[in-house]
Amino acid sequence: MANLAQEPATSELDLSTIAIPEHARMPAFSLTMAWWAVCSAVFYIVVGATLALNYGTRNALIGMALSVVSYGLVNSIISRYAVRTGLSVALFSRVLFGSAGAALATLIFFATAIYYAVFEGSVIAIAAHSLFPVLDYRWAALLVVCYSVPLVFGSVQHWLDKFNGVLLPFYLLGLITAVALATHEYGYNAAWLDFGPKGNTPANGWWSCFVYYMGVWVLMMFTFDYARFGRTKDAIYHGRFNFGMPFYLVTFLLNGAVGIYLVSTIPGLGTLSEVSVVLALLKLMGIWGLLFVWVTQSRINTANYYLAAINMQAFFQKLAGLRAPKFVWALVVGVVVYVLMMADVFSKILQALAYQGIFVVAWVGVALAHILSTRYNELIGGEVECRDSHVPAFNPGGLTAWFAGALAGLVLMNVPGTVQSFSAPASFVVSWLVYRGMLNSAKRTWFVRG
Repeated sequence: MANLAQEPATSELDLSTIAIPEHARMPAFSLTMAWWAVCSAVFYIVVGATLALNYGTRNALIGMALSVVSYGLVNSIISRYAVRTGLSVALFSRVLFGSAGAALATLIFFATAIYYAVFEGSVIAIAAHSLFPVLDYRWAALLVVCYSVPLVFGSVQHWLDKFNGVLLPFYLLGLITAVALATHEYGYNAAWLDFGPKGNTPANGWWSCFVYYMGVWVLMMFTFDYARFGRTKDAIYHGRFNFGMPFYLVTFLLNGAVGIYLVSTIPGLGTLSEVSVVLALLKLMGIWGLLFVWVTQSRINTANYYLAAINMQAFFQKLAGLRAPKFVWALVVGVVVYVLMMADVFSKILQALAYQGIFVVAWVGVALAHILSTRYNELIGGEVECRDSHVPAFNPGGLTAWFAGALAGLVLMNVPGTVQSFSAPASFVVSWLVYRGMLNSAKRTWFVRG
C-alpha cells in the first residue's frame, strides 16, 4: 500500500492528489462502467480503417490482435499495482522520477488528454454543423465544451460510472445499426477482407500496424488513474477483464473491424479521416447518426477531460503551489480545449502527439520495470513513499532510464526508412533495460529523502 499520510487534499472529497484509501474505492461493476467509456471513440474506428487501407485488412487485423495481447498483458500488471497502492500517475511518477521529475510526466499526460479532447470534441461539433448548417461550427464547439466540462465536476465514484453505464448500450447498438444499414444500403461484400492498397500489400505490414497502436500507449496512463479506484478484493477481475484483453478486444478489434467494413462498403468517402467516417454515419443514419456520434464522443471525452483536469491540478500544484480544486482545473481545460478547437493547429497537434508518444512509451518501460522488481521493497519496505516532502526532487535512476528510452525512440523516429517503425519498441526496451540495470545499484536516497 501507499503511505497514506499524504499532504492534505484540497477538500475532503477531492481524491485527485492523494492515494485513494480502501474505504473510498468503487464496486467492480461501477468502475467497469466508468472505464469502458474509453472504448467508444470514432478514433478507433478510423484507425482500423486507415491501417487496412494502407497495409491490407489481414495485416491490420493481425496488428490489432497483437495489440490486444500486449495491451492486455501490460495493463493487467499496471492495474493490479494501481489497485494495490491507490496511486495515480502523478504520485507514482514521484517514486520513479522524484517530485520535480514527476511534473514532466503529468505535463505530458494532461497535454495528451487535452489533444484527444480537442479531436473528439471537434468530431461532435462538425457532425452537428453538417446536419444543421445553421449552427455555426464555432457555436457547436462552444456547446460541446460547455456540456463536457460539467460532466467531470462529479467524481468517478459517484457520477461518471452512471453516465457512461447508461450510454454503453447505445454505443453498442449504434455500431450494430451502422453495420446493418451499410449492408442493407450497399449489400454485403466479403471482399472487405481483401480491402487495402492497390497492388501488393507492404511487406511486414502487420508489424507496422502493431507499432502504430503503440502510439496510443497513453492508455496505460489512463489505466493507472482509473484502476486506483478499484477495491483490493477485485484486483484479479480488474487485471483480467476490466483493464485486460476483453476491453481491448472491443476497443481495437471490434471498432477496427467495423471501421474496415464501413469504409470498404460505403462508396465516395474521399480522404479517410474521422470527419469522413462521421459524415458517412450521418448519411446512413441521419439524426440517429448524430446521436451515435454524440454518445461515442461524449463517453470518451469524460475520460479525456477528467484525466486532463487531475493531472493539470497535480502539475500546477507542484510547479506554482496552486491548490485549486478539481472543478477549477476542469474549467481551465475547457477553455484550452475550445481555444485549440478554434485554431488551425491539428497538424501541429499530431506532430506533438508523435513526440509525446515516445516519452509515454518510455514511461511505461520504466513503470513496468519498477513494478516487476523487488528492489524498491528491499530498500524502502512494504509501503510506497510518495509524499512530496519525503521524496527527493530527482531520482537519477528513473530519469536516466526515461530519457535514455525517449532519446532512442526520437533518434529512430527521425531516421529515414523502415527503421522508423522500431522507434516506439526501442523506447520501451531501452528504458526497461536501463532502469532494471540501474536498480541493481540503486540507493535508498534515490527514493526517499535522508
